Amino acid sequence: MAGDTSAPRKCSGADCGNDAGQLQCPNCQKIGKESYFCSQDCFKRNWSEHKKVHKSQSSILSSIITPKVVSHPDPATGHYNPFPTFPYTGTLRPVYPLTPKREVPASIKYPDYAKDGIPRSEQVFVGRNKITILDKKQQDAMRKVCRLAREVLDIAAREAKPGVTTDYIDEVVHKACLERKSYPSPLNYYHFPKSVCTSPNEVICHGIPDQRVLKDGDILNIDVTLYHGGFHGDLNETYYIGDKALADPDSVRVVETARECLDKAIEIVKPGMLIRDPGNVIEKHAKSRNCSVIRTYCGHGINQLFHCAPNVPHYAKNKAVGQAKPGMCFTIEPMISLGTHKDKTWPDDWTSVTQDGTRTAQFEHTLLITEDGVEVLTARLLDSPGGPVPMPEATSAAATPSV
Repeated sequence: MAGDTSAPRKCSGADCGNDAGQLQCPNCQKIGKESYFCSQDCFKRNWSEHKKVHKSQSSILSSIITPKVVSHPDPATGHYNPFPTFPYTGTLRPVYPLTPKREVPASIKYPDYAKDGIPRSEQVFVGRNKITILDKKQQDAMRKVCRLAREVLDIAAREAKPGVTTDYIDEVVHKACLERKSYPSPLNYYHFPKSVCTSPNEVICHGIPDQRVLKDGDILNIDVTLYHGGFHGDLNETYYIGDKALADPDSVRVVETARECLDKAIEIVKPGMLIRDPGNVIEKHAKSRNCSVIRTYCGHGINQLFHCAPNVPHYAKNKAVGQAKPGMCFTIEPMISLGTHKDKTWPDDWTSVTQDGTRTAQFEHTLLITEDGVEVLTARLLDSPGGPVPMPEATSAAATPSV
């Protein structure tokens, strides 16, 4: 797509005068309105005010268009599709109703958004682009929460098999978090309704656990974050569901490419690394496997805040500023697609899918910059489920991804 060579587009953030990047509000895209932001931090900080645009547009449309209805519930199960008229890009459909919000005991420390869904600590304007340097005590706190997060992801992954629902995976994650005196960070973050993100097949990220049953041949990303001792630990992996997934060359190609993209990016992480550099490594490897890199979402700083500076793009020739310094904590989490890099969001305002319905995979680690390199705080354990499988030999026969 050709870029605009006229005057630079300005960020839609009410408190921001920066030039906008390529990040668009997915809700505005759905109603045909252009809203570009300079960064995810800016978008999140302005969300409480910006979302009023969607409500005003919806009220205008509702006066002239009959509201959509959900599909008729299945008499046998009571399940239904909440968005039956939505133009889905692939074969996946949401299966509602969602189970009620899971409770967290008051004895567990809550993040600031747990009650009303608004992470006000992330929306502070002053110093929002300053990258936090953790002291030794804070680094140890990050090590602990990340170790717990790894344990929870491994527990969830062992339950990911044909015949179980993603809602069951959510139940498993929620229980495992509570057993570790931890709050499941996704729960009510900007009103996300569940304790984990489960993203099958063409879902890029932020899939909401529901009543859909996992099938032999699916691939499933499980994205776990815990809040413990005042710090967040974040990681995810993509798993093969059943033998059919392992026997599908395209599924193996996209999953193993995503895994290798993260590994190769981590290899260059050390003090002095430019924040923009992982994107060059990731896109080069993805293209070598005839895959593309999702551009809308990026890695992020993480510490006492779930998401903060720096943003770490996964695509080449990005404009990220800054360099890695000892004491920094951030994630790298490339999302890799068999087809287009372009995404589309379901009407639930969370589930992001590829525009062409092709499969996508993701892997994520939380990283701590040390004096002489990097520590992978969420590293796999000797008995962690999943892990790499051999790449199919016929990768060269795959179609070149669309753009």
